Amino acid sequence: MSSYITTSSKIHFTPVSPDPEQIVIRDIAHALSLMTRANGHFPEFYSVGQHSIACAREAIARNYSSRVVLACLLHDGSEAYLSDITRPVKGELSEYRRIEKNMQDAIYVRFLGQIPSDEEMSQITDIDNACLYYEFDHYMGEKLQKKPPKLYSAPIFEQKTFSEIEEKYILFSQS
Repeated sequence: MSSYITTSSKIHFTPVSPDPEQIVIRDIAHALSLMTRANGHFPEFYSVGQHSIACAREAIARNYSSRVVLACLLHDGSEAYLSDITRPVKGELSEYRRIEKNMQDAIYVRFLGQIPSDEEMSQITDIDNACLYYEFDHYMGEKLQKKPPKLYSAPIFEQKTFSEIEEKYILFSQS
């Protein structure tokens, strides 16, 4: 059994000890465009790639720095190499959280030059949670908290093709 995965660009990649030089934006964009949010429980396909693009658009709408915009786009990038685990289960898996953080930090180092600061991480987390709230409100009719978070952008909740999301993701990463 090998200790690596083969990415869409045919790189043999070791997620438990990631080499930032092997991290390719097209691999992230491709994988996230094919992964569904909410562990597949939304009534229609809405990808992690779409969520990431929505987060980046929200960062732009809030006039955050270009670093935070890119970090918002990349904030779920580790899922391209590790997949995802629902929040209630992930909370019980300390070793998985360590591996995920290590992978995500390698992605940030690769594309931002360093891990986001505490202030930047707070901005990213606020945006991620706000987008999550509105996704669940739209798709499930479920309010995840009593008071809705302020949203400065207008997310588009519609099914898109994988290739369209992959290309939008790549274009966002270059702006």
